[in-house]
Amino acid sequence: MEQNNDFLFMQLILQNQQIAMMSMGKLKNPVTDTIERNLEYAKMSIDTLDMLLVKTKGNLSDYESRFLTEVLKDLKLNYVDEVNKDKQAPAAEPAADDKKEQDTAK
Repeated sequence: MEQNNDFLFMQLILQNQQIAMMSMGKLKNPVTDTIERNLEYAKMSIDTLDMLLVKTKGNLSDYESRFLTEVLKDLKLNYVDEVNKDKQAPAAEPAADDKKEQDTAK
């Protein structure tokens, strides 16, 4: 039973990692075959893994602890990168109708 729990624990980490990466637009959604981006969902998956790390402290093997820590580090770096992309993105050009209104208002 112990081996089965070890496998399930690793699967849980990998599932949350994949959800976070898909939510950051880094992986295609295998169901829709599209890139989808929702940083709120990504953050939820990362927070779930953070909670697992805290709640399982002292109960993981060295390998499990290192693996979870590395996955979290990678996800957090990618998340910060995506958040910074949003901050650096130039403001969208006004739509053609909006631009006409701005030109006529001058």
